[in-house]
Amino acid sequence: MTQSPKLLDQVRDKLRVKHYALRTEQSYVDWIKRFIYFHDKRHPKDMGAQDVEAFLTHLAVAGKVSASTQNQAKSALLFLYREVLEIQLPWLDNITQAKAPKKLPVVLTVAEVQAVLSRLSGSHLLIASLLYGGGMRLMEAVRLRVKDVEFARHEIIVREGKGFKDRVTMLPEAVTASLKAHLLKVKALHEEDLAQGYGEVYLPFALDKKYPNAGREWGWQYVFPSKNLSVDPRSGKTRRHHLDEKGVQRAVKQAVRDAGLTKPATPHTFRHSFATHLLQSGYDIRTVQELLGHSDVSTTMIYTHVLNKGGKGVVSPLDR
Repeated sequence: MTQSPKLLDQVRDKLRVKHYALRTEQSYVDWIKRFIYFHDKRHPKDMGAQDVEAFLTHLAVAGKVSASTQNQAKSALLFLYREVLEIQLPWLDNITQAKAPKKLPVVLTVAEVQAVLSRLSGSHLLIASLLYGGGMRLMEAVRLRVKDVEFARHEIIVREGKGFKDRVTMLPEAVTASLKAHLLKVKALHEEDLAQGYGEVYLPFALDKKYPNAGREWGWQYVFPSKNLSVDPRSGKTRRHHLDEKGVQRAVKQAVRDAGLTKPATPHTFRHSFATHLLQSGYDIRTVQELLGHSDVSTTMIYTHVLNKGGKGVVSPLDR
């Protein structure tokens, strides 16, 4: 008689079948584990609304977690009950969603952007330039594949952005020459990997089964590969993954500090600055919305807060 897989293994299997990202898988499994341990290792199917509410309340009150963190924990538990245990629990929908505070984005001036970029080098400078020059998110940049950089058309195709949406953004002219030089080095590294019996990269959605040799092709390689080979936690294969985004975050943090800026700028601040500076230059908000990949123009409208003069573009009566 075969033993049924453990609960957390069932969660992992279901997440993989539904093509959830590895990071989502890790965080969901962690939240479910914490939920079970919080209730003295009781099985989730033996628990109810009060137990879920008690856990989420504990996170907010004792753990003092942010609203987004609390909502992520709730999403993990929703996935567990609906998708894994296949228990329809209407009460779970009635559990109040934590309200995230509406914060205005941090935006740098053009001079501040230049000050930060001038203190970066190598891959970190290239990535930051793409974030500011094309409005990309950090993970979109580090996951960029060679085939998605269109030098002739000055375009970058962003695959599976937030919400699994593809979009097209611009490839800045200013970064073209240095990006081409960078890719020559990456290609040499890839050829070295192939010669040593490696050179295969991770392909999404089981494409490696449909196209067995595609993972070794130049076009599928990451534009910003890691310095080291590593073992894929899902397949167990030794591959060269993309650059670790934490290194970029640390480099930008140090550059901001060295530039003497007091704003809490991060790599994502370059994306905010991209949108704001385009609107300041007179570009249509719908165009900016498309470049950013926002589903709703109301999301893009948050960048209008810094346009023209002061708050909401209104001239102060004192200045009249």
